[in-house]
Amino acid sequence: MERKWRLSISLLVHFLGHVATALEVPLDLQDRLPQPPTITNQSPKDYIIDPRENIVIHCDAKGTPHPSFSWTRNGTHFDTDKDPNVSLKPESGTLVVDISRVKAEQYEGTYQCTARNIHGTAISSNIVVRQSRSPLWSKEKIQDIVVPEGVSLVLPCEPPTGLPPPILFWMDSNFQKLPQSKRVSQSLNGDFYFSNVLQEDSRNDYICYARFTHTQTIQQKQPIKVKVLNMDAINDTVAALYNDTDLFSEAPAGAREPTFLVPSGSSSFKTVLRGHTLEMECIAEGLPTPEISWTKVSGDLPSGRASEMNYNKTLRILDVSESDAGEYRCTARNELGSARHSIHVSVTAAPYWIRGAPRNLVLAPGENGVLTCRASGTPKPTVTWTMNGVPIENSPKDPSRRVEDDTIIFTDIQSGSSAVYQCNISNVHGYLLSNAFVNVLSEPPRVLTPSNQVNQVIRNHRALIDCSAFGSPIPVITWFKGSRASTLDGDPYILHENGTLEVPNAQARDSGRYTCVARNTLGTYENHVSLEVKEPTRILKQPDYKVIQRGRPVVFECKVKHDPTLLPTMTWLKDKGELPDDERFIVDSDSLTINDVTENDAGVYTCIMNTTLDHDSASARLTVVAVVYERPDPPSDLELTDQKKRSVQLTWTPGNDHNSPIQKFLIQYEDSLHHRGHWHNLTEVPGTKTTAHLKLSPYVHYTFRVLALNGVGFSHPSYHSRVYKTDGAAPDENPTGVQGFGTEHNNLVISWKPLTGLQANGPGLHYKVMWRQKAPGSDWTVVTVANNSKFVVSGTPTFSPYELKVQAVNDYGPGPDPPIAHGRSGEDLPIAAPENVRVNVLNSTLAEVHWDPVPFDLIRGHLKGYKVYYWRKHSLHKHNPDHMEQDILTFSGNHTRGMLPGLHPFSLYSFNVRVFNGKGEGPASHSQQFKTPQGVPGPPTSLIVTNPNLDSLTLEWRPPHDHNGHITGYTLKYQPVNNSNDLGPVEELALAANETSVTLLNLKYSTRYKFYLNAKTVTGAGPAATQEAITSLDEALMSQGNTQPSHPIAWSPPRRPPQEARPASPFGNVSYSLGEDGPTISWEYWGPEKNVYVEYVEENSEGEEEWRKELVNGSQNVMLKGLKGGLSYRVRLVTSGHHDRPLRSEELVVTLPAVASRQVDIATQGWFIGLMCAIALLILILLIICFIQRNKGGKYPVKEKEDAHTDPEFQPMKDDDCTFGEYSDNEDHKPLKGSRTPSNGTVKREDSDDSLVDYGEGGDGQFNEDGSFIGQYSGKSASRDTAEGHESSEAPSPVNAMNSLNSFV
Repeated sequence: MERKWRLSISLLVHFLGHVATALEVPLDLQDRLPQPPTITNQSPKDYIIDPRENIVIHCDAKGTPHPSFSWTRNGTHFDTDKDPNVSLKPESGTLVVDISRVKAEQYEGTYQCTARNIHGTAISSNIVVRQSRSPLWSKEKIQDIVVPEGVSLVLPCEPPTGLPPPILFWMDSNFQKLPQSKRVSQSLNGDFYFSNVLQEDSRNDYICYARFTHTQTIQQKQPIKVKVLNMDAINDTVAALYNDTDLFSEAPAGAREPTFLVPSGSSSFKTVLRGHTLEMECIAEGLPTPEISWTKVSGDLPSGRASEMNYNKTLRILDVSESDAGEYRCTARNELGSARHSIHVSVTAAPYWIRGAPRNLVLAPGENGVLTCRASGTPKPTVTWTMNGVPIENSPKDPSRRVEDDTIIFTDIQSGSSAVYQCNISNVHGYLLSNAFVNVLSEPPRVLTPSNQVNQVIRNHRALIDCSAFGSPIPVITWFKGSRASTLDGDPYILHENGTLEVPNAQARDSGRYTCVARNTLGTYENHVSLEVKEPTRILKQPDYKVIQRGRPVVFECKVKHDPTLLPTMTWLKDKGELPDDERFIVDSDSLTINDVTENDAGVYTCIMNTTLDHDSASARLTVVAVVYERPDPPSDLELTDQKKRSVQLTWTPGNDHNSPIQKFLIQYEDSLHHRGHWHNLTEVPGTKTTAHLKLSPYVHYTFRVLALNGVGFSHPSYHSRVYKTDGAAPDENPTGVQGFGTEHNNLVISWKPLTGLQANGPGLHYKVMWRQKAPGSDWTVVTVANNSKFVVSGTPTFSPYELKVQAVNDYGPGPDPPIAHGRSGEDLPIAAPENVRVNVLNSTLAEVHWDPVPFDLIRGHLKGYKVYYWRKHSLHKHNPDHMEQDILTFSGNHTRGMLPGLHPFSLYSFNVRVFNGKGEGPASHSQQFKTPQGVPGPPTSLIVTNPNLDSLTLEWRPPHDHNGHITGYTLKYQPVNNSNDLGPVEELALAANETSVTLLNLKYSTRYKFYLNAKTVTGAGPAATQEAITSLDEALMSQGNTQPSHPIAWSPPRRPPQEARPASPFGNVSYSLGEDGPTISWEYWGPEKNVYVEYVEENSEGEEEWRKELVNGSQNVMLKGLKGGLSYRVRLVTSGHHDRPLRSEELVVTLPAVASRQVDIATQGWFIGLMCAIALLILILLIICFIQRNKGGKYPVKEKEDAHTDPEFQPMKDDDCTFGEYSDNEDHKPLKGSRTPSNGTVKREDSDDSLVDYGEGGDGQFNEDGSFIGQYSGKSASRDTAEGHESSEAPSPVNAMNSLNSFV
């Protein structure tokens, strides 16, 4: 009876399963219909985090309404609102932990996310969050290893335990991968095995490295020193220690059978999880080195998934399944014997789905459905159900629900039963958690397929007309055609479960309008679609197979027929790929043409005619006949005919062109009389000719040869012709380039380009040189010159014109009458100055000079131009000389005027003019003078403010240093300035020329004013001197109390009565003004002495020795720096007079205020902003220093090589026993030398001269094919220390090191 009940349940489940999968909510309706939550994204179950970055635990879900999120940590509620370091992303459950203020390890634990809305609750898997760890190697004292040659050896790696486990590899101190072979290899646990050692294995730097991928760090073990000795070396070493006793008298480790170093014993056992990778290794020792092989005792190794690695020492099987269980045997063989080891493999399995995770159910009230959670595993997993995160046995009872082990059956479900069910399948190896909701909906039918859609199909093809519908209960679909005479539910139509109507073999009669009707208990919905049946596309003429010679064109034809209502597209392919992008390929509507075919064009060409519904294609092969293009063979059978004095005819026979037509022939000759061994190009003829008429020169011994040129290149030269000698003759031409010039004022050098040997036309070549003065009645002077290129005529008048001729002559006579050339004898300095020199002053800074040109015969050379020398004598305002140097302006060519720019206004100038030729300058003209008119004056020498009161103040000034004319008066403008530096209205006063002060009344109280004072001449106003002051009684009092405002305010010197005459001192108008950096002293000086000093001393000092002195040559103002505020100083100017008597100016008393005060906003002051920036920079530097200090306990990402050995941390070696010194207790957990990384994540060269950074200065880190490291370490910068102690100490380390080492780990 129980068996029948189970059979009934199985049938019911099978039936209800079909019903349950028949209805799914379309994507475009999910946002509008109620829907329980669904987890769409979550972090992995085992989530290892980087302790240097914020923790982000993902949890996203969808549902209608949008779900809310909550978290549990270690099984209890995690209140994210109360933790200031934790936040949730908007519209998401993703958890973000800011670790900038805490350590990441505080947030390790098991997290679970819950997403809920009014229709149910979905939960994520348990997410175990652990921070990655990359601990240091523990300190150890490694003894040197000394072994005899031939024995086996194991170098242990023993890396620290990290999370995740590190990748291990061995390198030397130069970061080169240690070579591995069938004799030497690394095991899976990182140990380094030698089946037998050789003397070449001796080295000081066997180093095991551990790469921790998650923290991007690399740690290294202390270097291991291995020394391999042969028997003689061993005996010599031991004899020296033990009175020559031969302890190793037996033979060295000799040949022996293999034995296994790993694994031990004759058999071992290994368990692997289904779907994981199985790795088994066997490493054997022996001499000779054993060979390893693998077999499976109970069958064959899995094809495609099994591979032998590490010189056959490792057997790897990917994606392990239950069939891979059994006994595996590794065998080690050498010529002396063999050894075997059996590995018994058992396969277990974490839970895995059989038919996939349970799917969501959408049911209408009264419908039935099934949720199935079917999985398997070894051992067999258990199944538990929860509803909305609560165990189902504790959930509200639902009479429509029945739980049968891994299945939940819903019968006659009702509204209100919507929920999210969780299925948890687990065994000792893991678990599976899946959410599936049951959504109870009542929805009338609706058709989702667009209305009036036109479906097109090719005749004789299957037509599918869609009618995608949704409703709850599931709607029933009915099809009609045309007038709805009958339903389309029989032959030839097929109605699919999803509502699609199929016409298996569409014909023209099937074209028309179709109607789809969807019905359920809540309503009816109609939709109309159309079907059009089209004619198929067919190729009528296919392309033919072609065999074509290289360089020829080829045409493939492809004629097509298609439905006229469809738009066709012709496409050509070559070898199933696109045609080459080459203009030789021409595609027409029904053909493909390839011009100038090459070997690369060979292949299969396919024409494809595409329409929107179908296509047709045809192919043909193109074979290109191999044609070899080579240089042509050299011409042959050279023959000379029609021989004349100046010509000959050359004929030849062309050589083989090697499939490339000859383009031209090049004819060369050798002149064995003049240039034996040198071949010269004579002429070229087209490739279609085999004869050339050659024009020849006299007195040449010709030998000819011919070269042929085709598309590949020139041929080798032909065999030369016989020698053809031409008779001598008088020269046909004379030298070219005849010219005459002088190198001295009384000579004439005649030069020319001599003839070549070929142009000489005969022996005895010389030249007839002829010259005469270019004057009526002059006779030619003739000399004969040997084969040279110039002749010098002496005693000639200066710069006289000559007519020249040079004629070539040989033993057969003179050449043709030469043409006349012209030249001149040598130049001399001009002997006359320009006359009628005059000047026109255009304005205060520009004058124009005119002169008459110097006669040509007085220039005595080639006219180069004129030079104007001019200088300023003195200002018209003060008549002391200016000591200014001359200025020179050069006017090239035959100019008669020139402009003198940049003159000083109101000044007296002198000037003269000189002509110059190629030899030099002539005498100067008489010096003349001119005056420049008045210009605008310079700014007043000083502008100071005195007597500032509440509503008045006094301005005092001194006249401009540069008057540039007669001062006619002054203009004073002033305006108020508020605290934001905005300017108010301008007031203007006109002042007389003799005024040097003015008092302004009725000013605003406590207001800062800006003053502009400029002087005027008849020409106009000059630039203004500016000053600022504040009408404040308090500030006036502060000024008297030695308080200086921030803007410069000048204090007036003691008032002295005006002087009527110039003092005996050469100094005048001595004044000062105060600035932020100190007082500026100004004066006028008209003395001849050059050494001028400014002297100053505190006012109350007595004695000449206390005066301080500064040299101020060439200047008329100086700033005195370094004076003390709040003191008064006596200042004077001094120079040396006759008999070294000092000449001094009157003393000037300068009072310096002590404190600056200005009523402005301090936040806008430059000094305040600069101070704040300096403080911020200091804080940043302190933070960087603290960060570096904290990182001193970090990892050892890069090894530093020492000079004497490779120990990264220097250890002094004892002299007596050659061992390393002991470590101090307080250094047990110090990082290795060089392990500290700067905050930018790079290893500095100065910290580790031979660190990994030395091998990657120029590019991304990587290894050569042999594994040698050439990459650069540069990685992420950690923002903080993430852990403490030996196991969790973290440090920034290179990122690129991971990618750099991937080539061999």
